[in-house]
Amino acid sequence: MTVVGPFGLHVRDQSLEADVQAGLAAVETGLLEATKSDVPFITEAAQHLVRAGGKRFRPLLVMLASRFGDPDAPGVVPSAVVVELTHLATLYHDDVMDEADVRRGVPSANARWGNSVAVLTGDFLFARASHILADLGPEAVRIQAEAFERLVTGQILETAGPRDGRDPVDHYLDVLSGKTGSLVAVSGRFGALMSGADDRTVDILTQYGERLGIAFQLADDVLDIASDSHESGKTPGTDLREGIPTLPVLWLRAQAAEDGKPDDVELVQLLDGDLSDDAVLAEALRRLRAHPALERARQDTVRYAQEARAALAPLPEGYAKSALEELCDAVVHRAG
Repeated sequence: MTVVGPFGLHVRDQSLEADVQAGLAAVETGLLEATKSDVPFITEAAQHLVRAGGKRFRPLLVMLASRFGDPDAPGVVPSAVVVELTHLATLYHDDVMDEADVRRGVPSANARWGNSVAVLTGDFLFARASHILADLGPEAVRIQAEAFERLVTGQILETAGPRDGRDPVDHYLDVLSGKTGSLVAVSGRFGALMSGADDRTVDILTQYGERLGIAFQLADDVLDIASDSHESGKTPGTDLREGIPTLPVLWLRAQAAEDGKPDDVELVQLLDGDLSDDAVLAEALRRLRAHPALERARQDTVRYAQEARAALAPLPEGYAKSALEELCDAVVHRAG
């Protein structure tokens, strides 16, 4: 059993492992090609996060989903490049919104060049993804457009917050379904669709991707609190400092509102205060790491990963299906 890619997926078949590695290498070449410009500065900015590495989670899912059809079909690698370019573009924009200083262990684009360059670079990546999509046909363009609409809607819903009377946790899970689940779902869908898999298989892998994407983001929520910068590639507590609601914090707030325990209320007040001071942020992280809300968020991560695994049940047994199941385990492992 070998490990494939930065995400650390365990693959039990040498042939599958070699094919997936070759596919990911082709995606990497495609990413570098797609981020080249006649303007050297644009190339530098566009390749900033490409060269910083990353888990390549979405291209990996495209490669594995393609195993249920013809993995060598011409649209497989380009579609994987499209989903990763789209994901990278959202990271440039997210870092501006979050005022993040670090991404993937390197200075964020906005910290290095300013917000305007970061936003425009993200737009450049969206444009390049659209250019590749045009060669994949109108159905691929429609699928990507629908996913992008869901992604942006999720971001807007996060910014607007839950409407009056809406449970904040339910609202947040809807946000994640759009912000993260949509593009991971497209990864499964593109892999199956471009490989010529039947409609039922395409639907199964789309549903799998949706649930896995939510689990993946919930694992990130846990990591933002529980990890150090070496593990997560960004500064711990970034979401806390920016006041971004994540599931552990939402569960803490719910518990404080229900029980009114002084320690919980005090921790909520700490989170609602000024976290710009590193010592104050460190204290908030220390207390959250010891709070049951963090474990509850971990259990939610496990639940969504299990739902993703269950969605695979109708697919034929084989190494590709086993690898997709292993991907569920890898997501859970990230959350501890």
